[in-house]
Order: sequence, then C-alpha cells, then structure tokens
Amino acid sequence: MSLLVPVMVRGINNLSDARYCAGMGAESLTFRLDPSFADYLTPEAVQELSGWVAGVQLIGEFDTLPVAEINGLVQQCGLHAVLLHRRRPADELAQLTVPVLKLTTWIPDMMPEDVELRFREQAPHYLGFVLATPPSPLPNPAELLRLTEQARTYTIWLGAGFAPDMLRTFVDKVRPAGIVLQGGDEIKPGLRDFDEMEAVFEQLEID
Repeated sequence: MSLLVPVMVRGINNLSDARYCAGMGAESLTFRLDPSFADYLTPEAVQELSGWVAGVQLIGEFDTLPVAEINGLVQQCGLHAVLLHRRRPADELAQLTVPVLKLTTWIPDMMPEDVELRFREQAPHYLGFVLATPPSPLPNPAELLRLTEQARTYTIWLGAGFAPDMLRTFVDKVRPAGIVLQGGDEIKPGLRDFDEMEAVFEQLEID
C-alpha cells in the first residue's frame, strides 16, 4: 500500500502489530528497548519480531540508557535509527552509530520564539523531531499556523491525533515529515483489533 506520507508506529510489542503495520505500508516501527520503560522489550524479543517483517525501518526508543549500551543494542537488533526521549549533550549524540530522532513535547503556553529557538538549537543534532502526543485541547488556528511553518522548516513527525477531523486534509495542509501511530496490545496471542489503525491507513492511502 502506498501512503500519502510516511507512517511510524511506536511501541510495537507483538507479532500481530508488526506484521499488520508492515503490510499496510508503515515506513518504520519502534521498539522500547530501554529497561527504564515499564513495557520494555528484550533484544531477543525485538530480534524475533523484526525477523517476521521486511522493508521497514527498525527504531529503538531509549531514555536513560548510556550511549555505549544503546550502540550495542543497535548492532544486536539491527536498528536503523534511535528515538531518544530526553535531550542529550552534543558529544553523546555524536557517538551514536545511527541517525537520531528526538521525542518532543508540545508546550501550549511556550512563546513562539522560544519554540523556534528550541528547534533551531537541536536541529543540527537530530534527524527529526517526533511530536507523538497531541495536546488537549488541540492547537488553535494561530498555533496550527505556527506548527505548519515549523513543519516546513524542520523535520517534524506528528501524532495522528493532532488532526481535528480528516487526517488527509490535515496532512495536505501541515505537511509533516510523517504521521505517528501508537501500537497496542493483543487481546490474546494472535488476536488484535485493528479498526482504528486501519481507518488511519485508509485515509492516508494514495488512490
């Protein structure tokens, strides 16, 4: 399936999600490999899941794990990139062996110039920024305009929940680098409800 914009699916923890998302045309799948996460996966589990999919980028999510250990897991799991949950010094980022994405939080009351400064200072060190969790309430028209301007300047991935109604219209207007979805848990081994995720993929499908 060809999609209007790349799709990243975060938090893959089961084979149903991995195979479904890869088959629907997702560009990348993320796996939480940092033991600081309550739902982290072992490298052996990631190796097993990734062995069933092809044609997707494998991304590891990390929070506090030291760079040397991240690099070890990159090699062990065949990761193509990492998604960091917190900001790290430039010298640490330079030691990573694959491209780095940064998980970013939307701060509604942050001054526009401060948001711009945050992106501008960090952009040289990251492949892009992932704003996966939309705020509540959603950005107002003025904030959405600024977000659109930022998406034209920087590589920004947005959670599907940022779209107030029609995701396809939102993507056409804002033009993010990609859309982010959240993986889920199986109801039981081999059984998973994909209705919500399927609706997103259908909206993004190129006719």
